[in-house]
Amino acid sequence: MKATPGSSGYLELYPERKISYFKNPYILGVTAAAGIGGLLFGYDTGVISGALLYIKDDFVDVRNSSFLQETIVSMALVGAIIGAATGGWINDVFGRKKATLTADVVFTLGSTVMAAAPDAYVLIFGRLLIGIGVGIASVTAPVYIAESSPSEIRGSLVSTNVLMITGGQFLSYLINLAFTEVPGTWRWMLGVAGLPAVIQFCVMLFLPESPRWLFLKNRKDEAISVLSNIYNYERLEDEVNYLTAVAEQELQERKNIRYMDVFQSKEIRNAFFVGAGLQAFQQFTGISIVMYYSPTIIQMAGFNSNQLALLLSLIVAGMNAAGTILGIYLIDHTGRRKLALTSLSGATAALAILSAGSYLQSSDPANKTFGWIAIVGLALYILFFAPGMGPVPWTVNSEIYPEEFRGVCGGMSATVNWICSVIMSESFLSVSDSMGLGSSFVILGVICVVAFFFVLLFVPETKGLTFEEVALIWKRRARGKYYDTQSLLETGSQF
Repeated sequence: MKATPGSSGYLELYPERKISYFKNPYILGVTAAAGIGGLLFGYDTGVISGALLYIKDDFVDVRNSSFLQETIVSMALVGAIIGAATGGWINDVFGRKKATLTADVVFTLGSTVMAAAPDAYVLIFGRLLIGIGVGIASVTAPVYIAESSPSEIRGSLVSTNVLMITGGQFLSYLINLAFTEVPGTWRWMLGVAGLPAVIQFCVMLFLPESPRWLFLKNRKDEAISVLSNIYNYERLEDEVNYLTAVAEQELQERKNIRYMDVFQSKEIRNAFFVGAGLQAFQQFTGISIVMYYSPTIIQMAGFNSNQLALLLSLIVAGMNAAGTILGIYLIDHTGRRKLALTSLSGATAALAILSAGSYLQSSDPANKTFGWIAIVGLALYILFFAPGMGPVPWTVNSEIYPEEFRGVCGGMSATVNWICSVIMSESFLSVSDSMGLGSSFVILGVICVVAFFFVLLFVPETKGLTFEEVALIWKRRARGKYYDTQSLLETGSQF
């Protein structure tokens, strides 16, 4: 039987095409443009961690209240929950392109409000707007990239969105350092955040919609025009026939998909359990705490200078970016599941070092060596987390849902991510004040162990599989048959 485009059997027939796709300027351009949404997310994550040090200097009520500090950080995450929850619907109804443009407008508005904020409460409102834009972008970018990519390189391209997140974080620390001596400090830091959104808005005006979404909306001519930029003529004909058949099937299955429909099908319920679980553990293992509060953590470890805290945070952000680049290579070579397991193992060990350093430093504050042990643990945590648990949850969530549920489930799982991030960022300073920094990281280490077993027991390997082959995994699991990915790869030409 003839292999379908992008299936494992098809890849075996044309292995050289994987390399040619990486040289396709259209694919690279779409990935870069959509990835600016990740840059917005990353910049916001990093910039508030440094800006908070100076916001406390300008607003006395913020300086005297851990709750206000936590709220300034976490309000963007509350907005992201709203954005992610509505983003799935916007994607399904209006398309990936219009969803991205909407996110850019909201993000730019939020940046302007923050830069001009006369008090902490207007600043918090601006953070809410920023979060809504980030939430919509977090749902849209991975799906837009995945649906505009050949399955041969889909994992690597979706992971570039996470690279843009870490790149945005690194950029934010550079800008934070650049504005430390400029009047208005934090206002410049937060205001500059609108620039990437403006750039993405302008670029997206000239890019097409996702070809898969166009097929579903019965706009076949437009879809073929987009696909012709991705595939050569021989593959194009196969891909058009394949997507036409798939779209017809999905349109028959797609009625008025509601949120509760996700839980009525065992197949979709199992897929959402895995997708949402990965998103939850990404946050509960501590990445939001490290990225939102890294300068504060460094100061709590005994390094009191704002500039030194930002400089050390810049190094941590650089390691995060380097680790993500490594993850882009590894995710399509070692696979999603193995990468996540390795990442969690290393993060657990790093948190043990970070916790030990924090305990020792609190017992002897004058000894800087203990503070440096904590910093080493912080750096190792990022080094292990970034290649695995950074990109894997987003990549897996862009792959595991059928088309008719992809927008809804993607939005719901991203919402889980943001809710968990709010919980972590809104509680960290209070928990650290009551239990101590060392105990806080012990809790995160225990959660890492739980996450390891979650991945081991429930997460399938999706490396090299088409969307339809992944759907087959859930059908088999719904029947109690836990086939591994290798069995699919061996029979890929039958799909």
